[in-house]
Amino acid sequence: MSRYIATRAIRGANALVGEAEVMLKQALDEHGADTPVSFPNTAYFLPVIFGMTGREIENLGELPEVLDHARSLLHPTPSAKHWTPYLGETLDSGMATLLAAETIEAIRYIYGLQPELLPGFELAGGTSFTSPDMNGGADGSSNGHLNGAIDDIQLRSWGIQLVDGRMPGFAAIVGCAKSNAAAVQIVRELQRRNILTFLSGNVNGRSIIHQLLEEGVELGYDTYTVPFGTDTISAIYALGFATRSALTFGGMKGGQAKEILHYNKDRVFAFVLALGEVDDLKYAAAAGAINFGFPVIADTVIPQILPTGVTTYEHVVSLPWHEIDGGDDLEKAERLVQKCIEVRGVKVQVADVPVPVPYGSAFEGEVVRKADMRVEFGGKNSRCFEYLRMGKLDEVVDGKIEVVGPDFSAVDPQGSMDMGIVVEVAGRQMEQDFEPVLERQIHYFVNGASGIQHIGQRDITWIRVSEKAAEVGFDLESFGKILHARLHSDFGAIVDKVAITIYTDPEQVDQRLDEARAAYDFRNKRLEDLTDTAVDVFYSCTLCQSFAPNAPNHVCIVSPERLGLCGAYNWLDCKASFNINPTGPNQPIKLGRVSDLETGYWEGTNDYAKVGSHGVVEEVAMYSIMENPMTACGCFECIVMLIPEANGVMVVSREDTSMTPAGMTFSTLAGIAGGGIQTPGVMGVGKYYLASPKFISADGGFKRIVWMSSVLKDTMSEEFKIVAEREGDLELIDRIADERSVSSVDELLAWMEAHEHPALTMDAIF
Repeated sequence: MSRYIATRAIRGANALVGEAEVMLKQALDEHGADTPVSFPNTAYFLPVIFGMTGREIENLGELPEVLDHARSLLHPTPSAKHWTPYLGETLDSGMATLLAAETIEAIRYIYGLQPELLPGFELAGGTSFTSPDMNGGADGSSNGHLNGAIDDIQLRSWGIQLVDGRMPGFAAIVGCAKSNAAAVQIVRELQRRNILTFLSGNVNGRSIIHQLLEEGVELGYDTYTVPFGTDTISAIYALGFATRSALTFGGMKGGQAKEILHYNKDRVFAFVLALGEVDDLKYAAAAGAINFGFPVIADTVIPQILPTGVTTYEHVVSLPWHEIDGGDDLEKAERLVQKCIEVRGVKVQVADVPVPVPYGSAFEGEVVRKADMRVEFGGKNSRCFEYLRMGKLDEVVDGKIEVVGPDFSAVDPQGSMDMGIVVEVAGRQMEQDFEPVLERQIHYFVNGASGIQHIGQRDITWIRVSEKAAEVGFDLESFGKILHARLHSDFGAIVDKVAITIYTDPEQVDQRLDEARAAYDFRNKRLEDLTDTAVDVFYSCTLCQSFAPNAPNHVCIVSPERLGLCGAYNWLDCKASFNINPTGPNQPIKLGRVSDLETGYWEGTNDYAKVGSHGVVEEVAMYSIMENPMTACGCFECIVMLIPEANGVMVVSREDTSMTPAGMTFSTLAGIAGGGIQTPGVMGVGKYYLASPKFISADGGFKRIVWMSSVLKDTMSEEFKIVAEREGDLELIDRIADERSVSSVDELLAWMEAHEHPALTMDAIF
């Protein structure tokens, strides 16, 4: 252990705790102890403080205890005369740094400073920014941390990607790269590997955030590249994200510091990349990250800590820029990222997609604005559809990509044209039921190309190609290359051959679109007929157990009429998954004898519940929230909860941050619904399960919903119209209250009376 690192880290920690104490005293004097503190749209209070200490901080007056605890972790700066090579003191100082940093960020929110862009820049991608740094950057400017805490909706989305392997880990970059070109290349290398990237810090007032913006790199949630701020303190949000991952998906509780830190070491593959000069505060913050098992890699000359222990491999690695093999900054940046991946042990799978633009899941949400667009297919001015069908093995020519009609070179810039994408797949294990499953992947596959925007599916597809992508050679054939590579890479177990035809000739588009719509209609009717009683096998889904070791008793049972609670896996998805990976997380459950069809008990599902929950859950009722409901981890899209006074249930969407009639927000309710606990009256579900005829059918079904988040009403209006018709009450949705009109039980009961809600006359739910 280097005395130099310990000295710098301990000194930085002492300084930051002192700064936090001064800021807190000022805030208490100016705002008072009762002033609420929180990070907007997040659960778990101030997450690092909550996770490490168990303290549920809700107001300013509770923060002095936190800083008292942080100060108790501090140690005197070691001297040459009194020195022991003990890592613990440095780690303690690192943890004190994190507690102080989160306290400072919470205080900054209280002051309500308005969002502020970096001077001279406008960020793309719809990124929203929150309170800027109170003290400004090192150059004296008020350059903000820009993003603030990651909101719960995005946490869940990324959490699922961490679970299913699409996102292998995250990088916390602090500082400023050697050059703008190096900064861009570092981010591109991380994006190519689908590694989430958090940006913060500066060197002499200049940040990697400035560098990327100067080069026109799109930052924000959509591109896996999130700018927290131009000071080092803002890096606390990365470790808050890590803590919340353990709490949300790992089933940890506040105060389980050791368990949370081990969870992150073993399951959240993250690292810190320190670019440029490392000052005392950066050393202290790095010590905090090492507590989580996250190693630090620097591109400057600093002392190294190579023995393993707290981290899986080396703790601190110095890879000076001038010593990196490579002829230019781009090559050096690539090798630097490779070293980071090696030190952390990140497991990366990169599909070789032969297109002229950067490719990876990091680009899946990229937005192409009309001003930056070369051409669009679909939307208001043209037609676009995609259709995947199964072909015969001896007829499909693998790798054949054909364009029927003109390329978009004939279209004026920012113009539009018709396009149809028809994909033929063949394989010995391929089944017709898999067609819609594979077809839905076209959205993700095409969106993985930088500069390409894909929205919708089937015959409402809308695709844009940016001017930059077109300039470097992206053309219609590129769509075929993407689909050929990804279908083989992701579905090689069932797909042996892939051929793609791109139609732009208007007559051919007409003809192929009619064929596609006939297939869509057939599938719709097939899915309507695919009921729970029409099959003899359901499927398990234990995907989340790999990321939620403290919820090992949770298991989803997926049926044709009940999709997984994350909303990402339905029965056909699970069936395809089993065929692709017979030993994977989706295993068939043979139903066997029916025990109670109304409530949803089969011998097979009950037997599997015991096995999947390791004997903790004896029975699972597929159609009831009141009797042995299905358990949940933390991935659910919605929470359904009993409101006993109303003789019904409320449904709260993850996107809804408002107060519910139960007196709790979604964030608080999530702690009750998750963790693999079977709690009658509380259940996490996928939102499309709400429209299923089997939704809590044993308890009265959809008519039991008395309150629902308005975002669900708005985004699922078409589905709910069908539900209302099925229930024989066309005004049913209007009878259900939401947060725009009701926030308490008394208000809810009054609403139900005024709108004659059917739950008032139904049998008692319990």
